[in-house]
Amino acid sequence: MLGLIEFIARNLVDDPNSVGVYEIRNDRYATVVGLHVAGEDLGKVIGRQGRVAKSMRSLMRASGALHGKHHVGLEIEDQGQERPDSQDAPEQLAEQGEP
Repeated sequence: MLGLIEFIARNLVDDPNSVGVYEIRNDRYATVVGLHVAGEDLGKVIGRQGRVAKSMRSLMRASGALHGKHHVGLEIEDQGQERPDSQDAPEQLAEQGEP
């Protein structure tokens, strides 16, 4: 599944070397994949109205169904964005004014 997302993303962006795919969660019933792209390529990966991202998620769902997964997720981030640690996430969201 990681190879599928990496292949699609590398063919969409201008700078394929900036594409990074990593596994956030992979257990018996769920898989969540993270995708890093350069900031200027973020729009190409998301697409108009999120159509490209939605299509990538649909392909992941089909691939996941073949592997017996009930939940499949894709998180898209640009290179400048930092991922909060799982322990610090609620505190950082509170600082940003989000519930």
